[in-house]
Amino acid sequence: MAEELRGSLQGAGLKIGIAAARFNDAIVDRLIAGANDGLTRHGVELNNITVARCPGSWELPLLCKRMALSGKYDALIALGCVIKGGTAHFDYVAGQSCAGISQVSVDTDVPVIFGVLTTDTVEQAMDRAGIKMGNKGYDAAEAAIEMVDVLRQL
Repeated sequence: MAEELRGSLQGAGLKIGIAAARFNDAIVDRLIAGANDGLTRHGVELNNITVARCPGSWELPLLCKRMALSGKYDALIALGCVIKGGTAHFDYVAGQSCAGISQVSVDTDVPVIFGVLTTDTVEQAMDRAGIKMGNKGYDAAEAAIEMVDVLRQL
């Protein structure tokens, strides 16, 4: 049988950074609360979680890069919310934010979890921030813990 590595959800001792956009803060604040809940439920101490805010999702890649390069964090969670409007602005911000955050993870070997909501409406965003469809911040927290563990096994 082939060897299979799987990350656990044991967060004790981990230091996690959360990079969060201020734009659409009513939604992003709910994502942060979900991430904090997910991290602490899996053993990460609240004093081992740092939240750094930036203006919007466009700025998240640089904030994540600086946090990753600091060497202070086992994993990062990028949280934001981009809601589609009537212009191409959504496509630029959502696409570049995603690409930049992904690149930080690859370049630094620090897991950076993409928790930026990209939705058509405010209602869809609220649903994904804990109203109807769970909380994507919580999901991102679990992914961060799991990635740290699986990478440590390699």
